[in-house]
Amino acid sequence: MATILAHITVQEGRAAAFEDIASEMYRATHASESGVKRYEYWRGEKSGFYYCLLSFDDFRAFLTHQTSDHHEAPDWASVIADIRLEWVDPLPEGSDLPATQHQEVEAGASDLVKQYAEVYAVQRADWWGGV
Repeated sequence: MATILAHITVQEGRAAAFEDIASEMYRATHASESGVKRYEYWRGEKSGFYYCLLSFDDFRAFLTHQTSDHHEAPDWASVIADIRLEWVDPLPEGSDLPATQHQEVEAGASDLVKQYAEVYAVQRADWWGGV
């Protein structure tokens, strides 16, 4: 499993455009990706601040999502001022999702997949295993 909470700050005056892109991403992701468990966007308390919860069967499914045509096509830079991806791990008795785990890329993976795997490598907090 691979689960991320994205913290997204949208450029001033670009909330409607961001929500249009996010809505299309939600539809395309759920329609075309078999490895997606959760892919949801949420408005935050502060204006222009959003969250995205992304959960996939495994790290490879996350990489498939990141490198998909529907993910690469939108002009994210025109709407996003800042984004921070935080790897999260579900509580065993607080979620039906399994633990977040790293996984090596498949042999023969494209350069783009390898690049995403390096940039977005799973970052498990040390304390997760000690609870």
